[in-house]
Amino acid sequence: MGSGDSKLHFRKAVIQLTSSTQAVEASDEVFWDQFWAQPSMSVQDIFALVPPAEIRALREESPSNLATLCYKAVEKLGRAADRGCPSERERVSVLNCTRLLTRVLPFVFEDADWRGFMWAGLPAARKQCCHDNDNNNDDDDDPDGARPLAESLLLAIADLLFCPDFTVQGRKRGGQEVVGDADAAVDSCELIWEAGVGFSQSPPLNSSHDRNRAELLKLLLTCFSEVLYLVPAEHRVNPWVLFFCSAANRHALPLFTSLLNVVCAYQPSGWGFPYDHLLMSDQRQLLVEQALQVLMVALEQRPPRAAAEDETDLGGPENQFVNFLSRIHREEDLSFILKGVSRLLNNPLVQTYLPNSTKKITFHQELLVLFWKLCDFNKKFLFFVLKSSDVLDVLVPILFFLNEARADPSGAGLVHMGVFILLLLSGERNFGVRLNKPFTLRVPMDVPVFSGTHADLLLVIFHRMMTCGHRRLQPLFDCLLTIIVNVSPYLKSLSMVSANKLLHLLEVFSGPWFLFSAPHNHQLVFFLLEVFNNIIQYQFDGNSNLVYSLIRGRSLFQRLANLQADAAFINKALLHKKKKKKKSADSSHDNSAGTESCPKSRQEELDLAGALEAAPDPHRTWIHNITEKSHVGDNGAVDSDGARTAAECSVVGGASDTEPNSERDHEGTQKESKGGIRLPARASASSPWSPTPDWVLSWKSKLPLQTIMRLLQVLVPQVEKICIDKGLTDESEILKFLQHGTLVGLLPVPHPILIRKYQVNAVTSSWFHTYTWGVVYLRNLDPPIWYDTDIRLFEIQKL
Repeated sequence: MGSGDSKLHFRKAVIQLTSSTQAVEASDEVFWDQFWAQPSMSVQDIFALVPPAEIRALREESPSNLATLCYKAVEKLGRAADRGCPSERERVSVLNCTRLLTRVLPFVFEDADWRGFMWAGLPAARKQCCHDNDNNNDDDDDPDGARPLAESLLLAIADLLFCPDFTVQGRKRGGQEVVGDADAAVDSCELIWEAGVGFSQSPPLNSSHDRNRAELLKLLLTCFSEVLYLVPAEHRVNPWVLFFCSAANRHALPLFTSLLNVVCAYQPSGWGFPYDHLLMSDQRQLLVEQALQVLMVALEQRPPRAAAEDETDLGGPENQFVNFLSRIHREEDLSFILKGVSRLLNNPLVQTYLPNSTKKITFHQELLVLFWKLCDFNKKFLFFVLKSSDVLDVLVPILFFLNEARADPSGAGLVHMGVFILLLLSGERNFGVRLNKPFTLRVPMDVPVFSGTHADLLLVIFHRMMTCGHRRLQPLFDCLLTIIVNVSPYLKSLSMVSANKLLHLLEVFSGPWFLFSAPHNHQLVFFLLEVFNNIIQYQFDGNSNLVYSLIRGRSLFQRLANLQADAAFINKALLHKKKKKKKSADSSHDNSAGTESCPKSRQEELDLAGALEAAPDPHRTWIHNITEKSHVGDNGAVDSDGARTAAECSVVGGASDTEPNSERDHEGTQKESKGGIRLPARASASSPWSPTPDWVLSWKSKLPLQTIMRLLQVLVPQVEKICIDKGLTDESEILKFLQHGTLVGLLPVPHPILIRKYQVNAVTSSWFHTYTWGVVYLRNLDPPIWYDTDIRLFEIQKL
């Protein structure tokens, strides 16, 4: 039968099923076989031949037929898994059933009355049939001996993912290959798909096996997607993920290992010569993408609402995927994972002399989610990443993605994800120290040319995000500055470019019009002053560029110290703000999305003014209180009780030796921050907020200006004197003078280093949940699994 005839017969069967007002008997095998016995039916064919309107009509007008279709398809998969797919005909049937269920299940999930259907017990007439075909006979929990249809489906998928000659290499006995031997127990731990974590043998590549695995993983992801049709208030533990990742799935460990190894071992370069990706199809890439997405979803340990109460016992089985991930500890395994993830993250940055000659991957968002989960669930992995300069192989691509997405409103989720990873890393002392490594890579980033370290690159990118980024990034300013504060005590030598960028941020954020625009905008100034204080007190030696910039920008600090708090000055500043708002609105709607001409000081100030007046952003709230403060001593240990006094932190010559012991695990309990990060609050329409003199005085008196003012008091006269005495006009001579300067005994007693630790709360957990599924939704458009269904987790904007 030709391809056209197969499609015609399949379409006739669909029409017959959807137009029938009578229930088709489950025993009519000839009729039901029409849906999965046809050859040459691709997943695109099935999606085209089964339109959404007909599935909904079947659900509403012939519910028994839809139920029977699902029962029969699951039964077919279960029977094939039990038999081991001995024939080509049976393998075709499995693929057709897989594709059909991938098409139908989203329309089952979108109807609230149907969501419990897959978890209900089977009708009495079919219980024995499904029980007989269930290859896992642990039915102690069901006195009637029948599993819910969802469990039967998940177990069948798991078995089929390790089916010899279908998804894995055939078994052998005595040198002879065994095909379809249903009696031979399959030890799936010996059939892991790729060498890597816990497995040393690399099976030969088989494109047919990769295609079949990808099809089954796509169905598995569809099963997990019931949460797409629940509003955030209805979030609960995903029963599909809960069962599949529990001990009830005997393949949980080899499947987790297979997914992780396939991702980390993937080499996009192919044969290694230019344009080779245009000469051959890469089935492994499709499998890697599906594996990443399944891992993303399966590693959701708890629902957002559980995180709200910090529940540890959710009354269900343990997530084995999370358990396995958290227990990886062998150094060779950690190295394999880190090298694989960093290699793939750096793939879009690869430059060659021949344009488009290398293959570029597009699943970097999934990789970032996986990396974040690895660091969050496995602290040994986090410390392994930070104990060497390998962490910079992850930092550079993250900064690249942040810079690329900063001006794109659709890239806000990617930016949030990258910032969260950097916030997590910055909570560890070693991260700040690693940033001192010189940056010498040739990366295609449109940033000002500079010669410096990775810290300089981070500061330049963050400056562009805050001054030339899209207005939706404004809620992230606190997070960006928190990262800079966390690493600032360890930055040994900032370049003149990055030093000037920090001073420019202070110039913008300390403007009266900005300070009086929202009740917590002054917190940004506090962050920047803390950065300057940390560098002066702990890394004065070597930071002559920053000291010189502070001297040149001394008027900023004097203006802050003398900030007026009377009502007339406040009103004048607010009027000035309104004029800036009007100028910004006249320029362009999104003038804050910067270009190469953006770094004009005055233009950036206007752009920021426009960003501050943007409508309230729903992403704003989830950053609130995501950090907690911990005191860190000179040896890198976290002071959990916060009782260290400033006198206990001795600094020699105004600078401390912050080179860490790279082998040390910096562990310790964390102290809850009472004054944690707070975002500029939006006043409600019913109770508008306005600044008052008392409010200004309440925070002005707490500005940490003592260290900076003392530095200026000592060094400004010295610099002025040497310039007059020697007639210096070249700043390089002044820098040489500052390099040999000292503030020993002249600065206030240094404060303890304060690290703000990353912390997930209910709002951030909810955001990650939504972001994860948003990425999955957008990455599955061929076929469009969830397109034209009633998604409720987030809003779909159709052009």
